[in-house]
Amino acid sequence: MALRDSRIPGFYKLPLGDRRQAIIARSDMGADALSVFDGGGIDRVVADRMVENAIGVYGLPLGLGLNFCVNGKDFVVPMAVEEPSVIAAASNAARMIRAGGGFIGEADEPVMTAQVELLDVPNVQAATALLQANKAALIAKANSFIPRMVERGGGTQDIDVRVPSLQFGGTPDRIVVHLHIDCRDAMGANLVNTVAESIAPELARLTGGRIGLRILTNLCDRRLIRVAAKIPVAMLASENVTGEHAAEGIASASRFAEEDPYRAATHNKGIMNGVDAVVIATGNDWRGVEAGAHAFAAITGRYLPLSRWWIEDGAFLVGQLVMPMAVGTVGGTLGVHAGARAAQQMLDVDSANTLALVIGAVGMASNLAALRALATEGIQRGHMACHRRATSVVPEAPQAVPTPIVAVASRTTAEALL
Repeated sequence: MALRDSRIPGFYKLPLGDRRQAIIARSDMGADALSVFDGGGIDRVVADRMVENAIGVYGLPLGLGLNFCVNGKDFVVPMAVEEPSVIAAASNAARMIRAGGGFIGEADEPVMTAQVELLDVPNVQAATALLQANKAALIAKANSFIPRMVERGGGTQDIDVRVPSLQFGGTPDRIVVHLHIDCRDAMGANLVNTVAESIAPELARLTGGRIGLRILTNLCDRRLIRVAAKIPVAMLASENVTGEHAAEGIASASRFAEEDPYRAATHNKGIMNGVDAVVIATGNDWRGVEAGAHAFAAITGRYLPLSRWWIEDGAFLVGQLVMPMAVGTVGGTLGVHAGARAAQQMLDVDSANTLALVIGAVGMASNLAALRALATEGIQRGHMACHRRATSVVPEAPQAVPTPIVAVASRTTAEALL
């Protein structure tokens, strides 16, 4: 869609229709491009194809995160979320970060890991050595199952062998083979599962073991993003709090999360407020992203925050976020969900890695906004103002539905329905 600028002052004050026109006017989208969201992006016919036992479509509000600049490029970010204040807070934090040059990020190659479990291995040590000796042949065989991905520059890059009992205790005759597969612009779940299931018989033959589970891991620690931000302290000031005081409070809150897993859980939830909203809007697997994030947060054996904030030279608040981010710009839901396709067109990213960095930036902005509120006026003032606005909306009267006849002896109909 190629928006020229994600800084749109006063956007939130416009009526919904005028917001749509403002976005269309700043892009090369057609006049009716956003009408796809009137029905939530899919209709009940599509919903019936997407899931089992479908009875309808459940909607979420779709808003835009503004002011985001990532690696020098502006992005207007679609966010699907039910919680008030998330979009406003992230947009406000992105405006502050913009004053320091915006977000800077880098992403690993889009490598997902497939696990093949081999049980009852008669000689774990010998089997491990044999698998390592045959690595090149195994990589070639794995890639024979995904020729089109290999043609696009992806495919199996490496194989390693794990014996979990040596590190964590448990079943002594279990080997787990990890196949690390570059999925290019796909999230990759179906791809890596295909490889895992297809190559399992060969792995079992080599090791003399019995095939167990064959599936990806959502702890995709070879697919990390690293996002950083540097904010002039003065930008953090509010009506009643100096920028210096706010920066000190944010840095202190970050240290609290590093020292206390109870706080770290809520710290990371603030990150995921932004992350999940973009992952959902773009048709990606938010459950997989959540699982990977929290597993990575605990990978050292102690649950830690995914982001850290500190003061540098007394003049800047600096932050860094590191986390797995398995998302795609092709395949999956995008094939059937018109709303997800439109959201990705609006976002205008050139690759899955760019999408991952934008998502990380939104998570980091959400985290900064929450920490700033906590360190100054408290979280409830701004959140509850948005909450009151949301809950003051009077929903349209539902279509009349015939009252069911409920026959319950010696009880009222109301009691029966409770």
